[in-house]
Amino acid sequence: MNLDQLLTQASDHPNKTVALAAAADKEVIEAVKLAVEQKLASFILYGDQDKITNLLNEFSLSQSADVKVVHESSDREASKSAVTAVSNGEADVLMKGMVSTSVILKEVLNKEYGLRKGKVLSHVAAFDVSGYDRLIFVTDSGMNIEPDLTQKVEIVKNAVSIARGVGIESPKVAALAAVEVVNPSMQATLDAAALTQMNTRDQITNCVIDGPLALDNAISIEAATHKGIKSEVAGRADILLVPSIEVGNALYKSLVYFSNAKVGGVIAGARAPIVLTSRADSAKSKVYSIALAVSSTN
Repeated sequence: MNLDQLLTQASDHPNKTVALAAAADKEVIEAVKLAVEQKLASFILYGDQDKITNLLNEFSLSQSADVKVVHESSDREASKSAVTAVSNGEADVLMKGMVSTSVILKEVLNKEYGLRKGKVLSHVAAFDVSGYDRLIFVTDSGMNIEPDLTQKVEIVKNAVSIARGVGIESPKVAALAAVEVVNPSMQATLDAAALTQMNTRDQITNCVIDGPLALDNAISIEAATHKGIKSEVAGRADILLVPSIEVGNALYKSLVYFSNAKVGGVIAGARAPIVLTSRADSAKSKVYSIALAVSSTN
């Protein structure tokens, strides 16, 4: 499957509603237009009504059953209202518009009306790399700085839930490190070995985990074979679990800027998927993220 096929698959889901905080942004409204045309979802747009309406007119969109506008005077109020809409069941997916990540996440984590469910929120990115035969998921490149083993367990579970949402029944998870052997002086290898054992003993289910694996032998059967690695995951990984945010961020941007990979991403681990794209992301990338979020809803 690639991301364009995911768009088609997501459009077959029962119509979902996206609550979009601080929607007064050109790329955001373009993404809304593309998503509506693809029949991915309906939208409730929160923010400055005049600015949003002007942008809708610019893209030949009008308020309808698929696009509603709710005026809010500040980014915080727009974020609060969007989060509350998801919490109350008025919407199925939360999406960040032109608002600071810290502002919207503060509302997501609010104890009264927020969306906290599990112990850890984590970013899951789905990459469509030219010449590669499947989507590759990378986690976590944007939320957890240096997760410990307990956090990595939750990050794996979050990523597995997203991968299963797009149809990968038992995703293969590669716990990445710089080497593919356990080295007591390298914490990433110890954590990877522990995750593998926890998976074997059904402490982590609905996936197959192996590690430590270096990047080459996680995604290349040829590299794994050359190093004599025999594993169901080696060379066939669906999910790449990175040991730290630095590794994840570098891998994410390398795929985008060196490989021209297409990408969609969501925050998982809350009571609903959260589309938390960068302000610099293209409209098409935002649409892929919406499709990924819609596919992950029940």
